[in-house]
Amino acid sequence: MHEVIICEKPKSAEKIAQALSPNPSKMKYGKKVNYWEIDGKDKKITIISAVGHLYSLTPKNQKEKVYFDLKWVPSYETQKNLNYVKDYVYAIKKLGKGADKYIHACDYDIEGTLIGFNALKYACGENSVDNTTRMKFSTLTKKDLLEAYNNQIELDINQVDGGIARHIVDFYFGVNISKALTGAVRKAKYRYLQLSAGRVQTPTLSILVDREKEIGKFVPEPYCLIKALLDIKSEKEYIIADYVDGKIFDSERAEKIFENCQGADSIVDKVKITETIRKPPIPFNLGGLQSESHTIFGFSPKKTQTIAQNLYTEGYTSYPRTSSQKLPESLEFDKIFKQLSASSTFKKHIDELPQKTKPNEGKKSDAAHPAIHSTGIIPKNLDVDSVKIYELITYRFISVFAENSKLETLRVDINVDKEKFFFKRKRVSEMGWLAHYPFRKLEEDSFPSLKKGDKIKVNEILSEEKETKPPARYNEASLIKELEKRELGTKTTRADIIAKLYDRKYISGKKIEVNQLGLNIIANLREYCKNLTNEELTRGLEKELEGIMGDTISKDKVIENAKKEVLDILSDIDKNTLKIGEGLYTAYQESRVVGKCACGGNLVVRFSPKTKSSFVGCSNYPDCNIIYSLPKNAEVLKTKCEKCGLPTISFGRGKSKQRACLDPKCGVDHSKIKEPEIVGQCPVCGKDLLKRQGRYGEFIGCSGFPQCKFSSSLEDLEEKLAEKSEN
Repeated sequence: MHEVIICEKPKSAEKIAQALSPNPSKMKYGKKVNYWEIDGKDKKITIISAVGHLYSLTPKNQKEKVYFDLKWVPSYETQKNLNYVKDYVYAIKKLGKGADKYIHACDYDIEGTLIGFNALKYACGENSVDNTTRMKFSTLTKKDLLEAYNNQIELDINQVDGGIARHIVDFYFGVNISKALTGAVRKAKYRYLQLSAGRVQTPTLSILVDREKEIGKFVPEPYCLIKALLDIKSEKEYIIADYVDGKIFDSERAEKIFENCQGADSIVDKVKITETIRKPPIPFNLGGLQSESHTIFGFSPKKTQTIAQNLYTEGYTSYPRTSSQKLPESLEFDKIFKQLSASSTFKKHIDELPQKTKPNEGKKSDAAHPAIHSTGIIPKNLDVDSVKIYELITYRFISVFAENSKLETLRVDINVDKEKFFFKRKRVSEMGWLAHYPFRKLEEDSFPSLKKGDKIKVNEILSEEKETKPPARYNEASLIKELEKRELGTKTTRADIIAKLYDRKYISGKKIEVNQLGLNIIANLREYCKNLTNEELTRGLEKELEGIMGDTISKDKVIENAKKEVLDILSDIDKNTLKIGEGLYTAYQESRVVGKCACGGNLVVRFSPKTKSSFVGCSNYPDCNIIYSLPKNAEVLKTKCEKCGLPTISFGRGKSKQRACLDPKCGVDHSKIKEPEIVGQCPVCGKDLLKRQGRYGEFIGCSGFPQCKFSSSLEDLEEKLAEKSEN
């Protein structure tokens, strides 16, 4: 009997082979494709892998105006950079032909299911699907793989149909609408401009544009904060007490309070200590891991997802693309802890865990996989970033089993000439889980010994004039949370969608700012084809796609509904082709302006067909022939060279990444210049406020300069306190 196992990646095939046999034979098909064979008395097993999606969709007839009639073809036929896929397709065709049984052992989610299904149907032949069973596992450990092999299940056709429908629907929206927008520019301007749109991508960009509008429309409102500097003998520094009403928007009232408090001492009105119990954190799902990684390490969601996937493939952690925040008892926690205890670092934490305890779990579940957790296998030779993610996952896994921590909060209410102030102090009274999760900032304030009626000397009353701030910009992690909240996209696709918006130059910055091209695309689409930016449409389609999995709607019905929606959008674009084309091309032109030329013209990023490279030239060419060449894959930054005022550029990758002035003759090494520190958001335009070094010392200025000229001195409260301490 010949049994063929199809895996998603080469490393998975190796892990499965080693789990099923102590001595599997490593074989080679051609020069590049490794596969495995196990020869038993009455059974031969061949284990072969794909390399992700081997097949992709393409129109049956490229000449059609709208692509609805599609077919699956090997992905190397649609993308030239996937030529290596050809070897794997040929290997599966050759090695899988005529087998007695097929086992689908790709990752247990929609994408993994579709990868394996297409490999079986198109490489091994349609008959192979009728003779296929499924391995379901959440880790690539020997225990889980053997259990999955010995307890094979039927192939879930609803899951297959869900994957097929999702790809077809995304093709309908992405390819057809992008093609129509690109065609609109060509008709209006006789120029080729590659544009991108999609059923999730466009609403995501729309969310970011709405935030830009909120920031742009925001009118700052002045207010006053009144604070009292308390001189408590037991404290090394002054304690700051805040006026009880917080922000005071009435300037006359603020001035009156300030004057009333001058020269008066304070009397303690009330002292209260409250205890708060902090439950352990909940296990990670993919969104939670991405958010925590971004907060602690500054990693992008895409980077975190890639590292987590690699840790899973190596067998160190469980499957990362899960929505679950639950850890079932079937995982056998004791065995995982025993393996982790081989590391002295983890052992000291595990030894302190309470006996017979259950993990603190979240509400979300996933039928396919548990929450992300360590498998117990201690990794070797990981790079620095992978170690960070592995330790984050492992410490989180340990800490969810720990005891509650306790936090004490001291609140002291005081009267200063009948005006009420208060201050708070916090400290951890019982560490609990905090002792096992070294990624949380601990409150370690001291509590001054005070009681009702005590008099406290007021050293100074401070009045700070401030302005309300606009809504904060999204970062990648907070945007993923927002998409999850609005039910747009999936746990697997959200990071890719955001990465695509960056690649298309629609957005930029860690605090995401929508570029001119992105703003104008949404403005045009909202005016002429509202459905494409409509969240309800996207959310409705997403629920229908999930309905296929639950067998509440058919694949064909969902595809037909999507086709109707696309036709409506294309009809809107067709009616307004010239207006849309004009608007998009104008936006594109504006998005390429990176600065001002000495002659008064704009410095514009251009592309040379002859050299196949980008450069920056003046818009007044040929009257002004200034040109600055750009290194390969260079990015023009918003920061200006402090010597000549031209934009700076970033080029290279990884550790070799460099920053320089656009003008190579300038001579300033920007790689050695410290990046300006972000200290807040501009009260005028909402962009980053940066601490800069000027001719007369440090100052705070807006990153939107010269469009926004807001600046401020650094005479803030901390400096005043430092000065008082010295005196």
